[in-house]
Amino acid sequence: MNFLVWLMVLALVIPLVAAVQQEDVWSKMLAFASVSTKTSVLILIISVMRDDWMIGVVGVLILSVGNAALMLLAQVLKRLEQT
Repeated sequence: MNFLVWLMVLALVIPLVAAVQQEDVWSKMLAFASVSTKTSVLILIISVMRDDWMIGVVGVLILSVGNAALMLLAQVLKRLEQT
């Protein structure tokens, strides 16, 4: 199970490198959304490993609320580009 966690941590590096290289705002937002989702899934895996449901609740909240906030930011940026 620790091997799976280390693989997921390495998978987090890929969107971060992509975000640094991109200059487009939408590409950066997509990369950060990917990091947010992968981080919350990593938190859920760690909560299963430790048998701690409170950490799992935090992972679920990050997964749902974090991506919702990112969608709201995307709508704001879309409206700013139209004006």
